[in-house]
Amino acid sequence: MGDVWPWVHAEREALVRDLDGRTAEEWERPSLCEGWTVHDVVSHLLDTALTTRLGFVLGLARARLDFDRQNARGVRRQRGDSPQDTLARFRRVVGRTSTPPAPLDSRLVEAIVHGEDVRRPLGLIGDYPQAAVRRALRLQARTPSSFGGARELVAQVRLVAVDADVAVGTGPEVHGPVLSLLLVATGRSIALDDLDGPGLAALGSVVG
Repeated sequence: MGDVWPWVHAEREALVRDLDGRTAEEWERPSLCEGWTVHDVVSHLLDTALTTRLGFVLGLARARLDFDRQNARGVRRQRGDSPQDTLARFRRVVGRTSTPPAPLDSRLVEAIVHGEDVRRPLGLIGDYPQAAVRRALRLQARTPSSFGGARELVAQVRLVAVDADVAVGTGPEVHGPVLSLLLVATGRSIALDDLDGPGLAALGSVVG
């Protein structure tokens, strides 16, 4: 598990570089996270980078066990007065290793998927280590939907990467790049166009 943090730190640094110099209009574009702008997603990443296990538990209690309410409060708390302010603050936490009480590989899911939530509205696609994306996809396949995972999804279809040595699930197969499989396993329908196979219709009915 010791290799997770270097990957996470590298992805945070890459996102800072990609956002540096972006216009205010770009920061206010809708992200792939429904209801959140690019600025909101970066604020969320900043918030989770600062969150400790104890802080998460206390925050969830204050939010009355409502994850969405807790996340919304974190975005409001960390969103700066300007995109430049938020980015500067995010830059300062790139190397942190604090984490909510979740499997450590969830930090990979967050860094990669939220990275795409930000990049794709800006016309970008990240370049992620395949080993990191594989681990993130495997975690999603083990995690129930109540915790944001895809365990129920992969009980219906088998996701098979065409560019990496990984396949998860049972049922009719869906083939595509491992990054696209990870995105659909986190509910991002934008990646459906990258996939094919006999299970695509069933997958689209759930993710689309």
